[in-house]
Amino acid sequence: MSGLLDHLPAVRGRLRAEAPLAPATWFKVGGAAEVLFRPEDADDLRTLLRGRPADVPLTVLGVASNTLVRDGGIRGLVVRLGRGFAGVEPDGADGLIAGAGALCANVAQQAMRAELGRLAFLSGIPGTVGGALRMNAGAYGGETAGVLDWAEALDPNGGLHRFSPRDLGYAYRHSDLPDGWVFTRARFRGVPASRGIAEEMAGIATARTDSQPVGMATGGSTFRNPPGLKAWQLIDAAGGRGLRIGGAEMS
Repeated sequence: MSGLLDHLPAVRGRLRAEAPLAPATWFKVGGAAEVLFRPEDADDLRTLLRGRPADVPLTVLGVASNTLVRDGGIRGLVVRLGRGFAGVEPDGADGLIAGAGALCANVAQQAMRAELGRLAFLSGIPGTVGGALRMNAGAYGGETAGVLDWAEALDPNGGLHRFSPRDLGYAYRHSDLPDGWVFTRARFRGVPASRGIAEEMAGIATARTDSQPVGMATGGSTFRNPPGLKAWQLIDAAGGRGLRIGGAEMS
């Protein structure tokens, strides 16, 4: 049992020492978290951040669709945002506010119900809002920075900050948010559009089915595209298609 638990503040969420992480990842591999924390809400997470020892490493996991956990596990605190961060609600005539633990696909579904255009591309991203904010995730002609109004994050000491896309220094699959900060929620701005959203999402689903092995555990778009090139084309040209090592295969 990890002695780290003895040095953490009292919280409302669940703290668990030596928590297996493999079941929480898409690839079902990897070791344990020294301590896994599932906060009830942003205030609960703030309590932990304010009271944890400053030298304890902090790792945030979403649905771990693009994450490999080493067999030795993850030292320090691992935070996994759950139901308290999974809400998606309309905000005015042109926006949605989503928790960092919400699935991107759920944001797209809510946008369709609210008849908001420009957000359908999120249905093609197999991850959470927090991950999309961190890496400026994008797919099918859209990216997070292009539809983000603001995002909120807690700093390592529990202070709450609100950022614009410019503040976050977004570039291709990149943000400037420092390590140790945790996104909690964000507002996405759409465009009122009463028709065509469902059709766009259906087209994205078809494109994914045609181009990716959706019936098995997959890392999705694991590689960043080099400038002016496509990663899949380079892998294909190098003879990587179908390369297999153990139970892992390059699609």
